[in-house]
Amino acid sequence: MKEEPEHYSFDAFVGDGRTEWSGVKNPLAQKHLRAIRKGDRLFYYHTGKEKAVVGIARADGNAYDDPKDRSGKLAAVDLVPLEKLASPVTLAAIKADPFFADFALVRMPRLSVMPVTDAQWKRIEEMSRG
Repeated sequence: MKEEPEHYSFDAFVGDGRTEWSGVKNPLAQKHLRAIRKGDRLFYYHTGKEKAVVGIARADGNAYDDPKDRSGKLAAVDLVPLEKLASPVTLAAIKADPFFADFALVRMPRLSVMPVTDAQWKRIEEMSRG
C-alpha cells in the first residue's frame, strides 16, 4: 500500500490505530485491493521524495465495496498498523537488488496496491534489519 507521507504517514496511521484504505482508482490496483482478506499483512510504502517501505499493517477484514463510491466499482479495506520497520527499505535499494527484477514495485512503481510474494516479503524484512 502506497501513500504520500505528507498526506498520511505511517506515524499518523499508528497514531490513529486504524484506517479505511480507499480512493484507489487504477483498475489493476483495484484488482489487488479486492483480493485482500482479513489477516493479510501489507507493507506500508511512502511515495514522493522518500520512496521507501516503512512499516507493516494488517487487514482488519476482507476488502469491501467502497461506501463513498457511487459507481459501485471501487473497493476499500480496513487496516491496522502492526510495526514500523527497523529502518526504511528504499526503492533504490530494492531496484539495485537483482532478486527483485520481477517485483511489481520495480516494474510498475506507480501502482498503489500490488502483491508481494513470501520471498520478496522476507527479503525486504531482512534488508530493513541490515
